[in-house]
Amino acid sequence: MFKAVKTACAVLALGFGLTAQATVVEVNTNVGKFEINLFDQITPLTVENFLAYVKADSYKGTVIHRSVPGFIVQGGGFKFVDNLPLTAVPALASVRNEPKLSNVRGTIAMAKIGGNPHSATNQWFINLADNSANLDAQNAGFTVFGQVSAQGMEIIDAIARLPRFTFSSVGELPLQNYSVQDQVANKVLVAGNFITIESMTIVDARVDSAASLNPAKTTVNNSDDSQESSSGGSFGWFGLLALFGLVLRARFK
Repeated sequence: MFKAVKTACAVLALGFGLTAQATVVEVNTNVGKFEINLFDQITPLTVENFLAYVKADSYKGTVIHRSVPGFIVQGGGFKFVDNLPLTAVPALASVRNEPKLSNVRGTIAMAKIGGNPHSATNQWFINLADNSANLDAQNAGFTVFGQVSAQGMEIIDAIARLPRFTFSSVGELPLQNYSVQDQVANKVLVAGNFITIESMTIVDARVDSAASLNPAKTTVNNSDDSQESSSGGSFGWFGLLALFGLVLRARFK
């Protein structure tokens, strides 16, 4: 009996550990699915933060609100509710920066406010190219916490090829089934025009599921001291990813 109880406890403990350290998330969008393998052992705080939103279904119904071809696509922070402006998703407390990996193509990283390395909350972006020369150093480095599967990047690249539009409250907004002529004619946007995340699901909870990957480590010294001292000079145009609309564009100037 003792042996049976011991075995049961071990199974429960194993199950709890796997649940707590989930590493693969499937992202289902209205244009296709892709998977993200999280680096939970390298960037544990950031992964825990991201999974908190996943488990709460906070990303369900959010849209890809920014696309810069050859650079990044960004989401996680806003939903389309009937009309513009987009509705902000409630954010949890910010997470401490963990700039250990390099912003190369296919990686997913946290967006944050310029001049504040530790300001990331719910917004993330996927690197379309090797952005390490810029993003590994700017604002004490942008925390890479996962990698999109090679097949999944086909979906991301397709999103990046969509036409982008600027409205009074948002710019660089990728839309489908919408044209410049539609905008000139003030055609009303509908949910189907947006790239929407329909669900995010944990599909693989193995602790070592990232073991087969070989993420590139950043070569920039982003120690705690250097983060604090460099943050004041990090007002590049990408440094304000977590802001939005007119406020975002005004602070870029």
